[in-house]
Amino acid sequence: MIFDKLFKLGTTSFIFPDHIIPNVKKLGPFFDEIELLIFESQPAFVLPSKDDVKELLYLSQKNNFTYNIHLPIDVSLTCESLEKRQRARDTLLKVMDLFDPLTPTTHTLHLEMPRDIKKNMKNQEKLEKWLKATRQGLEDLLKYIVDPNIISIETLDYPFSFIETLLEELNLSVCIDVGHQIKYNYDLIQTFEKHKSRTTIIHLHGVEFFNDAIKDHTSLDKLPEKYFRQVQMILKNFTGVVSLEVFNLENLNRSLSFLSKGFNNIAPEINNK
Repeated sequence: MIFDKLFKLGTTSFIFPDHIIPNVKKLGPFFDEIELLIFESQPAFVLPSKDDVKELLYLSQKNNFTYNIHLPIDVSLTCESLEKRQRARDTLLKVMDLFDPLTPTTHTLHLEMPRDIKKNMKNQEKLEKWLKATRQGLEDLLKYIVDPNIISIETLDYPFSFIETLLEELNLSVCIDVGHQIKYNYDLIQTFEKHKSRTTIIHLHGVEFFNDAIKDHTSLDKLPEKYFRQVQMILKNFTGVVSLEVFNLENLNRSLSFLSKGFNNIAPEINNK
């Protein structure tokens, strides 16, 4: 069955091996939204300049698309160290302020869990300590943000149930990363149904299963059929942003072709010109 596309379709600002603006120039005319990947905050020159932001604003107005921001992942609000959490807060606020002229639809944030806790999630003492630091980090950030709903917390490699109460209490949005849910064997449908009222953005990418490894952020045609049926079920009535979170042209075009089998009005194949 083919459904009409109700969602806004986007992709990342790193499809071509080039800087953000050349990518946006090539991709913007074909998409409803571009996910600006701001994974790194240091050194300072890796961030776009204010003039770059002005150019990005011009491009979005010219071609009638919007932006969302993937906030840096080289800082963490969940660190045990107060000093590191404060540094993360300052960095995140700086990035949000830089891109404020673009009026992003959301700012996606990772709340990383330390590896030793992930290895032993039954250690309640360590888990509670991490949750306390996470709450303190978020509350400190939100003191400076008018609308906490502009922050979308991404589903990562640990059970999202650990933090869902915290997100509800702080009125934060949700970013469901479909590939992460599949890769780490969580119930995608259950996660979506539980959080659909808070979900502003979905990260969509393929997951390829090998004998001894699982690879994500690949093309959608690598998804086993049962998972693509789940994706169709979720997306048929979803009206938020769906970002094809892949990082090269081949994976993007294969994903667009595959998505067009289930939905009308999908962007055409993108060429490298």
